[in-house]
Amino acid sequence: MAELNTGDSGGGKGGKVRSKKQNSKVDLTAMVDLAFLLITFFMLTTTLSKPQSMSLGLPDKDENPDLNKELKVDEKRTMTVMMGENNKLIYYMGLLDNPTAGPKDIAYGKDGIRKELIARKKSVLEYTGDKAKGIIVIIKPGKKSKYKNLVDILDEMAITGVETYAIVNDFLPKENELLENK
Repeated sequence: MAELNTGDSGGGKGGKVRSKKQNSKVDLTAMVDLAFLLITFFMLTTTLSKPQSMSLGLPDKDENPDLNKELKVDEKRTMTVMMGENNKLIYYMGLLDNPTAGPKDIAYGKDGIRKELIARKKSVLEYTGDKAKGIIVIIKPGKKSKYKNLVDILDEMAITGVETYAIVNDFLPKENELLENK
C-alpha cells in the first residue's frame, strides 16, 4: 500500500506558522511480492525444450559365437549407400558384382536420396508382398565423410520410414575403388 507520511506536529508554539515540507514515502513491498509471484508462476508453467534424438539399436557387448552367424538376406531387398568426401553419395541395390540398380551418384535431400528410398521401398514391398520383409539399407560412411552426412542419412531413414538399416564401416575393394573414382 502507498503511504504518505506528513510529519504531524500538532502542538507547537504560537507565532508564525511555517509550512513543513512533506516527506513522501511509497511502500513497494506489495509490488515486489507480485513480481515474485509472477516469476514463480511463469517458471512453473513453461515447458523446457526437449532434446531431439533418435533411438538406435546397438549391438550387445557379449561376444557370443552363436550370435555371429551370417544371415542370408535376399539381395533384391538390400540397398547399400556409400558416403564419401565432399558430400558424395553413391547407392546400389543388391550385390556390387551383380547389382539390380546402380551404382549411381545421388544427392542428399528430398529430390535425391529420399525420393530413391521411397521408390525402392515401394518396389521391395511389391516384390515381397509383406510389410515385415521391407527394404534393408546398409549405410557405409567412408573415412573422409562428414558426421553431418551420417546424421542426414539417419534422418532420411526416419522420414521415409525405413525400419531396418545398419551402419557398417567395412568396405569391399570394389566399393573403395568406386568411391574414389566416381
